[in-house]
Amino acid sequence: MKHPLALTAAFLCLAAPALAEGDAIAGKTVFKKCAPCHSTEQVNRVGPTLAGIIGRPVATIEDYNYSPAMRAFTEGGRVWSEAQIAEYLMAPKAMVPGTRMTFAGLRKIEDIANLIAYLKNPASE
Repeated sequence: MKHPLALTAAFLCLAAPALAEGDAIAGKTVFKKCAPCHSTEQVNRVGPTLAGIIGRPVATIEDYNYSPAMRAFTEGGRVWSEAQIAEYLMAPKAMVPGTRMTFAGLRKIEDIANLIAYLKNPASE
């Protein structure tokens, strides 16, 4: 496949209404896949904290050592919007070649939508 990101972006455009309706409670379950490396509190683990990630500029947690690939990905002032996160979660290594993140990605758009809803409001029960 020559342009996996273009295909992913097109898919996300079609799925945008589904992203808007994610279930934060279901997203908490999906987050268990992320929790070994990330937290939703103000603490870094193997990966940076995801607290407040929606709307945050990429690679800006001061006390986290980002990979050169992720630092390069910040060019142009990228911000973690819901669409940007959704695209990244589908295929992190395709979006940021050279990232240290070993997670292969989430395959179900519903899981992505639910995870984003949870990241927006991790205190939801």
